[in-house]
Amino acid sequence: MKKYVVELTSQERRRLEGLIKKGKVAGYKIRHAQMLLKADQGRQGPGWHDKQIAQAFGAHLTTVERLRKRLVEEGLEAALERHRRQNYAHKLDGDAEARLIAIACSEPPAGRTEWTLRLLADRLVELSVVDSVSHMTVSRTLKKTNSSPG
Repeated sequence: MKKYVVELTSQERRRLEGLIKKGKVAGYKIRHAQMLLKADQGRQGPGWHDKQIAQAFGAHLTTVERLRKRLVEEGLEAALERHRRQNYAHKLDGDAEARLIAIACSEPPAGRTEWTLRLLADRLVELSVVDSVSHMTVSRTLKKTNSSPG
């Protein structure tokens, strides 16, 4: 039994069909509209299974499931759009980036000839600049600043 059942109103169906016929719409929106029309369990809808929809549109089964969920929970407009990542917080702010660059340009620890990304990440945590940080975050930050240690 499906948890999120798509039952489109006649107005929603017309909106989706119009969107498909319009032509000057982003491809992903047209694809989402087509998937929703096929998933419609209402009187006018074909009520395809998720697996059929995924195969017909070359999508993953999870994509179809999430699309149905977004329609039921957030509405038609949200289902037509791409899912946006929210509340993304950067680990390193401007001050932390400056500290990272200063450390990267300083002498490496004893027994080392140069800094590694993991050593830099560990040093930022040791100095309480951040609670935790991955070496990949350090890498992206240094790449972004075009800094060259040495």
